[in-house]
Amino acid sequence: MRRRRAVRLAGLGVGGAALLSLLAGCSGAGDIGERFGHFGWPGEGISPQAHRMYDVWIGSTIAALIVGFFVWGLIFWCIIRYRKRGDTLPAQTRFNMPMEILYTVAPVLVVAVLFYYTAIVQTDVDKLTRNPDVTVEIVAFKWNWQFNYRDGLGEEANTVASTVGSTEVIPLLVLPTGKKIRFEQTSRDVIHSFWVPELLFKRDVMPGSLRNQFEVTLDREGRYVGRCAELCGTYHAFMNFELVVVSPERFEQFLQAKQAGRSTQEAMGAIGYNGAEQYATTTKPFDGRRTSNNWNPPAAGAVRE
Repeated sequence: MRRRRAVRLAGLGVGGAALLSLLAGCSGAGDIGERFGHFGWPGEGISPQAHRMYDVWIGSTIAALIVGFFVWGLIFWCIIRYRKRGDTLPAQTRFNMPMEILYTVAPVLVVAVLFYYTAIVQTDVDKLTRNPDVTVEIVAFKWNWQFNYRDGLGEEANTVASTVGSTEVIPLLVLPTGKKIRFEQTSRDVIHSFWVPELLFKRDVMPGSLRNQFEVTLDREGRYVGRCAELCGTYHAFMNFELVVVSPERFEQFLQAKQAGRSTQEAMGAIGYNGAEQYATTTKPFDGRRTSNNWNPPAAGAVRE
């Protein structure tokens, strides 16, 4: 009778572990994540790729919490149920085979299911199409960004329009919704990292011949701050940019204005942005403090070149 109960308990445990693991792939977990502050993530993201990564994160967090509460419950139950009641030594047992099997199978099953969903999502995020709708070359340098809109793939493609940031002006990366966008990344000096928190994704920008690539499809208009996420030097923290997501029609108008020789701010005006809206609104240029906090200030009366 005891053996039957133990086997039944082991079966229930394995089945429960499998059910909990399957929560990692539950797309409905987003509603729960919304109620609990996304469990530490910036949000659901602004691309289908971000939505899939978000679902894996929320699902795995829910599964971990359920397993945690189950284990904590068992611990407190054992503390109360088997607390000391006298000086008599309780019956000693060497092992319980069904329980040993449960302890081995359940964690392996949980890890296997989580690994499966992670591998599926990671493969989907890294997937590249043959003919993306928009190709943007990301050029990082100390300490700013250049965004080149290209007419094809690879280093041989031509740049049809470009935006370059400066100390005084934050660069704007204008992109359309509903289009497959290919990013090709390169650095002029050291390793940087292209990161927009709402994409739930970042990738290093490498110097030399290695050009990292990835694709996204944006599904929400808006303005989002972007940053360098790799410590690259003195003014690393100042390497901000702004992602401006607009409709495909407005993007085409922006690109045509840039190709006609207009500045980025003038092109922003051509698609309906006025005044301060023609510049970054999610971030602003940082004070470099290159004069007030200079460790080697010029001598009195010295002339600057």
